[in-house]
Amino acid sequence: MSDSPHRRFNPLTNEWVLVSPQRTKRPWLGQVEEKKKIDLPHYDPECSLCPGNTRASGDKNPNYENTFVFNNDFPALLPESSVSQSVRQHQLFRQEPETGYCKVVCFSPRHDLTLPDMSVEEVETILNTWTIESETLGARDDISYVQVFENKGAMMGCSNPHPHSQIWATSSIPNEPAKELASQREYFQDNKTPLLIEYTKIEKLTAERLVASNEHFIAVVPFWAVWPFEVMVVSTQQISRLADCTNEMRKNLAEIMLEVTKRYDKLFGVSFPYSMGFHQAPYDGKAHPEWILHSHFYPPLLRSATIRKFMVGYELLAMPQRDITAESAAKVLRELAV
Repeated sequence: MSDSPHRRFNPLTNEWVLVSPQRTKRPWLGQVEEKKKIDLPHYDPECSLCPGNTRASGDKNPNYENTFVFNNDFPALLPESSVSQSVRQHQLFRQEPETGYCKVVCFSPRHDLTLPDMSVEEVETILNTWTIESETLGARDDISYVQVFENKGAMMGCSNPHPHSQIWATSSIPNEPAKELASQREYFQDNKTPLLIEYTKIEKLTAERLVASNEHFIAVVPFWAVWPFEVMVVSTQQISRLADCTNEMRKNLAEIMLEVTKRYDKLFGVSFPYSMGFHQAPYDGKAHPEWILHSHFYPPLLRSATIRKFMVGYELLAMPQRDITAESAAKVLRELAV
């Protein structure tokens, strides 16, 4: 790949990213995060997510033994909205009600057990919980999309270190899935095959951006990656939701998620922060042969555990920009021994 500036196209969102490999040698005099060794206890009596503790809502957690799901005590969405759909001033001032549901999924009763520290069986249990909750919420008449996501680490805005994820179900399809839906649908109509199935075939063949793979999934630093060590996990089979996974597929998915997160922790020797989420087909009552199940890992760390990537200036006002190429990032991750 060239060391000269160039831009790469993201066919999932129809957007471009600027790649500037020549900038990797620049000195860094910006913000440096403090590298902290965090030793968390198995149980924290002050933690609102630990078993048996009382949350801000006044509800007491059960003494759960694996995953624990509850309605978010401070939800961003509510089942009803009093907002009017009418245009009050001008067509440029549009608003409409947005309703939905927000749930929290604790990974385990252990306060100190992050995803890469868990067993394959434990991650399978989490995947199964995400599946059940997605299908239950998606079956509602007032829901069109279900977003499963995890914010790991204070750097990514996580307000409680007890490992957990969230599920937001919305009456409309949010921006990012809507862009991916339009792109995948157009590609499927034009080529009679799903975009991401074609993509996985090419990535497995070239292997230069491959981080890990097994029978049913690949983990790859996408050609159009924005974040320095961004990874996308994609099904190599034509499945569109977590619920479409067979037991074998779910095990393969758990294994590859562990491979990715263990490599992250190994990279800079810290519990690696990231935002991760699954993009499943919409729950809008329509068939989606174009949609392939995949997840995105967006980690902020750039050069070390203390230097992170900032999305500012040009990124906010023009387009995303990255310094290290997707190929070099994948090579670093791939060669880590885990």
